[in-house]
Amino acid sequence: MELPTFIATVVLVTASGALAPGPLFFATVSHGTRSGAKGGLAFSIGHTLVEFPLVLLLALVFGEFATEIAGEPIVKLSTGIAGGLFLLIFGAMQIRHFLTSKSDNPDSRGITSRNPLLLGLVLTGLNPYFIVWWLAVGSKLVVDALAFASLLGVLLMYISHVWMDYAWLTAVAHLAHVGTKIAGTRWYRAAMTVFGAVLIYFGITFLLSVL
Repeated sequence: MELPTFIATVVLVTASGALAPGPLFFATVSHGTRSGAKGGLAFSIGHTLVEFPLVLLLALVFGEFATEIAGEPIVKLSTGIAGGLFLLIFGAMQIRHFLTSKSDNPDSRGITSRNPLLLGLVLTGLNPYFIVWWLAVGSKLVVDALAFASLLGVLLMYISHVWMDYAWLTAVAHLAHVGTKIAGTRWYRAAMTVFGAVLIYFGITFLLSVL
């Protein structure tokens, strides 16, 4: 496999996962309304702190055992319950803040003032679909990368993937910040309440998928 073909394959295979709306996406939108692009960058860094070690771990076990790990009931149960409960709590706190806040300033402190780097780390680490995706689908990319250029191939594969996370989350956070200034407080409150409900939906989905 030639280098351009290898990179194109990685980008196309991982784009659906990187760009698909999920808990990290909606949390980035919520926080981005206050912090803008720098919030999206912090979310991306937190995401990378979980994702890159996982990719390295997959490289060490050569990928072929990853699917078996993902299929273990205890792995699905523990990640599903932990991730689901966190999303339920996070979403409920967000809705409560925007429904009860007396301030008309979208920059008022609340759930959106939480550490975005830490939230990015937690929302990534407790997302069972993220973990299963890398253990199942991502393991094939790791194996191909090892065959292409050993550990250097794995590094190249990850760089070809992770730039999309940074570009996407930073852009989303920036647009959310700009949109808040344009739309005004009422639309902001309504939108953030909806995003809180979406996080609760993901939490319920995660729990139902393992119970």
